Amino acid sequence: MENIKHFLDLASVYALPAIIFVILLWALVKKVPVYETFVEGAKDGVNVTLRIVPYLTAIVVAVAMFRASGALDMLSNSLSSVLTKINVPSDILPLAIVRSLSGSAALGVFSDIASQNPPDSYVTKLGAIMLGSSETTFYVLAVYFGAVGIKKFRYALWTGLIADALGIIGAIVVANLFFA
Repeated sequence: MENIKHFLDLASVYALPAIIFVILLWALVKKVPVYETFVEGAKDGVNVTLRIVPYLTAIVVAVAMFRASGALDMLSNSLSSVLTKINVPSDILPLAIVRSLSGSAALGVFSDIASQNPPDSYVTKLGAIMLGSSETTFYVLAVYFGAVGIKKFRYALWTGLIADALGIIGAIVVANLFFA
C-alpha cells in the first residue's frame, strides 16, 4: 500500500511537466511553430472571454437576486417537513437548488453550511457530497453554449437537469448509507 501511495505522489508531481514535454516534443516533430500557435490560442481565449461575459453576468445577477429576495429561504422552509422524512436537513436545500445555477453560489452556500456546522456533521458531509456530485447546468448552458452560439439546447437542458437530480439523489443515498 505504501508503494502505491509513493507512486501516486510521484505521478502527481511529474504528470503536468510530462504532459507539457510531450506536447512540445510532438510540436517539434510536426514542425509546429509553438510560440506563434500559443499566441493565437491566447487571442482566441480573450475573444471567448469577451463573448461569455454577458452570459456570466446574467447568471451571477440571477442567482444573487434569487438568494437576496428570500425566495430560496421560503422554498427551503416550505419543504423542510418533507426533507426531514428522508433524512435531509433543510439547510441543504439551498445548495441543491443553487448548484445547477452557479458553482460559485453553490460554494458560497456550502461555505455557510460548513461554517455553521462541525466539519464531521452529517449536513456538512452531505453538502460536500452534493457539491461534488452535480453540475452547474445553467451556467454551462449560458456560458459555454452562448460562447459558441448554440441557441437550441432543449435536450441538453433536460439531460443536465436529470443528471443533476440523479446526482443529488445519489448524494443523499450515499450520505445516508455512510454517515446517517
